[in-house]
Amino acid sequence: MGLSHLIQRSITKKLFSSKPSNILPSSWFLTDTTGKSFYHSGGSNGAKINSFDDTDSLKISKSSYHVSSGGFMRGVVFWEPNKPVTIEEFQMPRPKAGEVLIKTKACGVCHSDLHVIKGEIPFASPCAIGHEITGEVVEHGELTDRKTIERFPVGSRVVGAFIMPCGNCFYCSKGHDDLCEDFFAYNRSKGTLYDGETRLFLRNSGKPVFMYSMGGLAEYCVVPAHALTILPNSLPYTESAILGCAVFTAYGAMAHAAQVRPGDSVAVIGVGGVGSSCLQIARAFGASDIIAVDVQDEKLQKAKTFGATATINSKIEDPIERIKEITGGRGVDIAVEALGKPLTFSQCTQSVRDGGKAVMIGLAQAGAIGEIDINRLVRRKVGVYQWVSYVYLCIFGQCLGGNFFQ
Repeated sequence: MGLSHLIQRSITKKLFSSKPSNILPSSWFLTDTTGKSFYHSGGSNGAKINSFDDTDSLKISKSSYHVSSGGFMRGVVFWEPNKPVTIEEFQMPRPKAGEVLIKTKACGVCHSDLHVIKGEIPFASPCAIGHEITGEVVEHGELTDRKTIERFPVGSRVVGAFIMPCGNCFYCSKGHDDLCEDFFAYNRSKGTLYDGETRLFLRNSGKPVFMYSMGGLAEYCVVPAHALTILPNSLPYTESAILGCAVFTAYGAMAHAAQVRPGDSVAVIGVGGVGSSCLQIARAFGASDIIAVDVQDEKLQKAKTFGATATINSKIEDPIERIKEITGGRGVDIAVEALGKPLTFSQCTQSVRDGGKAVMIGLAQAGAIGEIDINRLVRRKVGVYQWVSYVYLCIFGQCLGGNFFQ
């Protein structure tokens, strides 16, 4: 969840080049620019490249369970912190029961991906990164139930969620898909899916590659069906890629944690992918004063197009004092922290008025600690809310429904 770089680049030649190559992790957006995604066949030589539109070259059984084996794909691999990620060749991933193979159409680069690349969030390596995906259903794992196959038939347009609920654990059974025990115990802790195994293996060596969520910066990815929802035909693949992460994180925070109402004053600290989504949602909900805070003038200028009525460069001005000045000395009704830094955490809690709400949605570096004035929290009725307790109502309740909501 976090800063999504929607810089669409035509990288088809690089992705299909004969040798692994480095990419720019902070500004890369994978998209199927040719209108087709390629499936490489021909065994170890990979001599033939076939399009999925060429049904004579690629056989998909009528039961939709099996894609012809022997192929390979390419995807992005993180090896170690602060080193360039590379594009590598993988054996074609195979879904298991309850899982779906997706032909990736677009994948955003989220700030949490960058946290992993920079070593700020420990994660198993080597791993395939990327979790803001849209794509097309290609295959169901064997023994997948008929209900799932009917809900996501081959050829369906889908969007994936960054949290991939198992649908069966204690929390999933209670509708708290965002707290899925298996997701955090297996995927986030070990880099695997819920049988304790990855679905990704390097083509030549067979070495396993771990998965950060589904490892969506690749030509194909395996996703548990509970983490998918149908993408309407009216929504384009590229622009919709952040729906399963940045946008729904923002919506859950603004609709359910902050509960923005017409006339509310709102400050958003950090206007990347999540923050800019918060601005748009606040405007849609009828907020009056909408204040954007960041350290980059370019982002602040764009924030005005997303609904900001005032902007503050916190490198130049004290955001707390400026916010109070704009709001008649009281502070805003709702302050949102969308960056994940101890400093911005403090700014958020100090910018909200007495009785207001401070909403935290930025993912911080592992071990980061924020300070708060306890007496103000207790005596002046300042509410502090974290996104994870509320976002599931949006992500999984209204759009991506796990087994509890289906």
